[in-house]
Amino acid sequence: MATYKEIKGTDITVVSSDPSNPVTGEVWYNTTTQKLKGYQQFLSNAWSTGGNLNTARASAVGSGIQTAALSSGGGPTDTEKYNGTSWTEVNNMNTGRGQAAGAGHQTSTLVFGGSPDLNITELWNGTNWTEVNDLNTARRGLMGVGADNTNALAFGGLNGTDIQTVTEAWNGTNWTEVNDLNTATWLGASAGDQPSALKFGGYTAPGLFTLTGITESWNGTNWTEVNDLNDTRSQLAGCGSDVSALAFGGENPPSSGSTESWNGTNWTEVISLSTARIALGGAGSGNTSALAFGGEAPPNTTATEEWSGGQAVGAWVTGGNMNTGRNSLTGFGPTTASLVASGEVGSPDVYTQKTESYNGTAWAEVNDLTGSARRNAASAGADNTSGLVFGGNAPGYTGITELWNGYVWTEVNDLNSARATAGGCGTATAALAFGGKAPALGPPNEQALTELWNGTNWTEVNDLNTNRQTTGVGITTAALAFAGRDPVTAKTESWNGTNWTEVNDLNTARFAMMGAGASNTSALCFGGAASNPPRTNTVEGWNGTNWVNENTLPTATQTGAGTGIKTAALCIGGGNPSTDFSTTTFEWYGDGKLTETFTTS
Repeated sequence: MATYKEIKGTDITVVSSDPSNPVTGEVWYNTTTQKLKGYQQFLSNAWSTGGNLNTARASAVGSGIQTAALSSGGGPTDTEKYNGTSWTEVNNMNTGRGQAAGAGHQTSTLVFGGSPDLNITELWNGTNWTEVNDLNTARRGLMGVGADNTNALAFGGLNGTDIQTVTEAWNGTNWTEVNDLNTATWLGASAGDQPSALKFGGYTAPGLFTLTGITESWNGTNWTEVNDLNDTRSQLAGCGSDVSALAFGGENPPSSGSTESWNGTNWTEVISLSTARIALGGAGSGNTSALAFGGEAPPNTTATEEWSGGQAVGAWVTGGNMNTGRNSLTGFGPTTASLVASGEVGSPDVYTQKTESYNGTAWAEVNDLTGSARRNAASAGADNTSGLVFGGNAPGYTGITELWNGYVWTEVNDLNSARATAGGCGTATAALAFGGKAPALGPPNEQALTELWNGTNWTEVNDLNTNRQTTGVGITTAALAFAGRDPVTAKTESWNGTNWTEVNDLNTARFAMMGAGASNTSALCFGGAASNPPRTNTVEGWNGTNWVNENTLPTATQTGAGTGIKTAALCIGGGNPSTDFSTTTFEWYGDGKLTETFTTS
């Protein structure tokens, strides 16, 4: 990045807060932070959804790496371990506590201090917790680092009403006081190990709740102040080393999802967490691999997010193949916990009940649908443990609705109007079905009918403005319906929980497209066909107002399934009906934004 000297003479806007929508190359001076900043596209790292904790909690201790992490405490004594996909409950700590610190990895961890002003230290051997020798200074909101349970550093914290600079080193048996922090701090974050550590953020004096971005580096003997965080905050999480670290979440206030990457010299703002939160747990090996879990959003959350370096952001990459190739299938869930069902698997008109579950890497066959084999059904669901599939062509149009509980499908009450190629969104207990095709209406057979699922029954509510086969995303109070036929259209409609309203059209009219999105303000439309054939590889992102062209699919695709959200989506299977039966999965990592602080030398 250019230094300040190199850009002297350039017009620079002076502002009190960073612009909300900067353009690439824009430069400004923030009078509040007294930082010279610029904007560029970020093309290497991203957060994605991981498996949820079993117990929502805040102020837990995190240790380990992205694929092998440990979460301990947070008020309760609960301990959980992560395998890169899901959390499993293991043996509890002896003393429940929040605002403790920890060091080590999944099979060798040390936890020390905590609320209320504890000096208790516990050692985890991969199976059980054992109480060992106490800290010399009892405290809460302290920070800690270490390679394992034989080597650790504890520093800062709050004892009563006094913010601490005290630093103690653990040798596997005892704690020994060593040189203090330069700045008394509590509820900050840390990265590294005993001979080389990093401390950043937190609260400091004056008072107990003065936010700081101060960063200090430990060389095995002394602490040295280095460059500050860009965002001052407390109750954040961190991981990595003194030369490659990540800081994420926290309170500045309010809850923040801000993420910053440390390169050994400076902090750089990168893509934020999807769920802003305070008092979260963190684990990871550096600024290219991390895990964020739990915290207070509010309320306390089980949400887990994975940070991965080297991902193609703003581009599609190939994921794991399905076991059964198919088109005209349906699916729901995030990129790391998606489910697909039904579809066409052969010619002529060979339909399936097969269901497959995705863990972010590979597909596994699970229990089949119990109702008729079918294609062109719609679906709704939060993840691969809970969802609905409804409607479709069996052949012949059906209103069959089936509920997935994570293990088996159960038939529940049918749609009021049998149909295929409808839009669907929501969850297993609150879903929408809209549009589609049903011959009972007579040519051209397309409908605008919308139905609402309350967990037991479908109820007719206000119709779409345009009769059509369509795709949809969102929830029952904030949904989006886009494109479809007949005729082929680019029309987009937004649902507010009561009515559909026409909004700005897609740039490219199409049908048989796939979609992903969490609401009516953020969505992705990909693939489809303008005529039959050809297919398209066109991708468009919805920002709440307009559709914007994004990087294209590697392969032109139609009649596949779409899952996920605008920034993390899957395109699954597809092909021309009765012709192609693809097993391919493409993974999308959405465009990121980077705000970088320039040097002023």
